[in-house]
Amino acid sequence: MKPSNTEQWVIHTVFIIVSCLCLIPFLLLVSASMSSEKSIIQYGYSLFPIEFSLESYKYLFREPAMLLNAYGVSILITVVGTLVSLVIMTLLAYPISRKEMPLRNLIAFFIFFTMLFNGGLVPTYLMYTNIFDIKNTLFALLIPGLLVSAFFVILIRTFFTMNIPNEVIESAYMDGAGEFKIFYRIVLPLSTPVLGAVGLFQLINYWNDWFNGLIYITDSKLYSIQVLLNTILLNAQYLVTNVHFADDMGQADDLPSNGLKMAIAAIGVIPILITYPFFQKYFAKGLTVGAVKG
Repeated sequence: MKPSNTEQWVIHTVFIIVSCLCLIPFLLLVSASMSSEKSIIQYGYSLFPIEFSLESYKYLFREPAMLLNAYGVSILITVVGTLVSLVIMTLLAYPISRKEMPLRNLIAFFIFFTMLFNGGLVPTYLMYTNIFDIKNTLFALLIPGLLVSAFFVILIRTFFTMNIPNEVIESAYMDGAGEFKIFYRIVLPLSTPVLGAVGLFQLINYWNDWFNGLIYITDSKLYSIQVLLNTILLNAQYLVTNVHFADDMGQADDLPSNGLKMAIAAIGVIPILITYPFFQKYFAKGLTVGAVKG
């Protein structure tokens, strides 16, 4: 039954209010990053800066070359990692979605098994550093824990199983198409919703990743933006807690510790906010994977 005009207005009004409420945390974030440290300590956080100040951003941009280099590393890793991981996971999910694939259930079990158990941090670190020797290389930001996700493989496989009709594939076989041509010309074009959703998740995972950089990267030239911002924050916190050392450095009065945290969060989230609208329609469709059809 189609809702009446009054009901539609009520629904739209409620969603507009909820959307505005969702913007409040982001407004607080930006406002705090542009507020002076004294006003934050005295009055707390507010939707608009009580005492406007850009000291937090000045502190972050003291070395703009390093910041730009970190942005470049993050953009490169995010783009390459997202594309390569999508290719690998799609090529893995497609065969196990086909009933003709021998041992497909066993392979699917091994994929699922990795969601429940792993070797632990120490064996993983030793394997990647001693055997694969990826420490202080860009591969350290690409491969460990991010390149292939068992959950996303199962998600893509489910989409292939439920939304790619066998009749379409069989008709392509009858027309003389091979497996690769079927995959490239039929399966992939019909799978843009799930690929867009998984691609967005992978993009966010790569962009927000700081753990791999913290463990495997010691060369500052290979710092991603998250690793660099985390390092800046830790250095600032160290100076705040060691007042005498900060006085010797002449920085005791120039450390906007609270505003700095918010500025770091703002700089880290803005690229994702810019990217999200391009993936939104695929993201919404991809989340319906597995829904019951009426």
